[in-house]
Amino acid sequence: MTEPAADVRSFPMPREARCPFDPPPELRRAPPVSRVRIWDGSEPWLVTGYRAVRALLADPRVSADATRPGYPFSTVALAASVKRGNTFMSMDDPEHAVYRRMLTSYFSIKRIEAMRPGIQRMADDLVDAMLHAGDAADLVAAYALPLPSMVICELLGVPYDERERFQRLAGTSISTTSTAEQALAAADEMLGLIGAVVTAKRARPGPDILTHLVSQGELSDRQIAGIGRVLLLAGHETTANMIALGVAALLANPLQLRRFRDADDPASTAGAVEEILRYLTIVHHGRRRVAREDLEVEGTLIRAGEGLILAIESANRDPSAFEGDPDVLDVARPARNHLAFAFGPHQCLAQALARVELQVAYRTLFRRIPGLRLDADLTALPYKHDMRIYGLHALPVRW
Repeated sequence: MTEPAADVRSFPMPREARCPFDPPPELRRAPPVSRVRIWDGSEPWLVTGYRAVRALLADPRVSADATRPGYPFSTVALAASVKRGNTFMSMDDPEHAVYRRMLTSYFSIKRIEAMRPGIQRMADDLVDAMLHAGDAADLVAAYALPLPSMVICELLGVPYDERERFQRLAGTSISTTSTAEQALAAADEMLGLIGAVVTAKRARPGPDILTHLVSQGELSDRQIAGIGRVLLLAGHETTANMIALGVAALLANPLQLRRFRDADDPASTAGAVEEILRYLTIVHHGRRRVAREDLEVEGTLIRAGEGLILAIESANRDPSAFEGDPDVLDVARPARNHLAFAFGPHQCLAQALARVELQVAYRTLFRRIPGLRLDADLTALPYKHDMRIYGLHALPVRW
């Protein structure tokens, strides 16, 4: 067994401005297992390799429960929000599985594929509006953010006209600079907003997730509002950032963009999306866990109660797991085994929805606007270094 090194690095580590799509260089140089120091002064273990990260995500000796002592919160805001109640995403089985089963049918591949024509209409309408408005746009505001927002609002049964408020509250929730007070206020406000929708669903049910949860009769309105908050946050923040960052990555790689355009068939588009998910890995502060019991990881002893940061962004660039050079974007690379949606019992519930949205979003945009190009230097774009989900605050484009 190895002991922790004396020189403990701070985490998260900064990215290089000239390589905005790559994980931090210091992260890439880190040992397979090492101590790091996070914002609260604690020193959890950082795990970087694909094999170990994948195994730990499925290991029952490792807990996702954010209420356990030793859990390494990524921000003060997230630590504070747990005081308002743990979310099902940060619970262990069997409790986690109970919540997940209530939602599984709404995110089945068959049901999501049935939504594809509607998502396509939304994407086309947004492109129509962009083209009508002129020859330039902020792609985040005009396309990347509204598309997944419309989809998740429809799926949940939440009014889309509240989108700006939801987006503001979501930004506060995932910001690395929010105070505990700001995070708690944002959580309470969002729970109140969704709670009002849940109450309305009892009188006027619809074909949506909130109505479904109400009809089950197993959860309180506050519990349902909590699930709605998690799904709303995850449902638009992650996909919106993947759309914008993926477009920027393709525009910055003309050869890969040409290959993406030339391979105009569903299978090739789906494969390219898997590679973009692997290459970018926008959950860039790692998946957080805590050891339930003593375990050995790559020759290092992890004690029960010690925190773990599973570096998905590093694992997805592991040359032992992916053909060719994993630091290169290659839309023809077989990359379905990536960990962008995590792995194991907490693998992303809505991954089928995210895949369809990304397939539609990229294909529609580059088909409808073949002359699309960046309207600013790549390194000067406003990247979300201040958020737990990496992406772009804005993406100026022209055609």
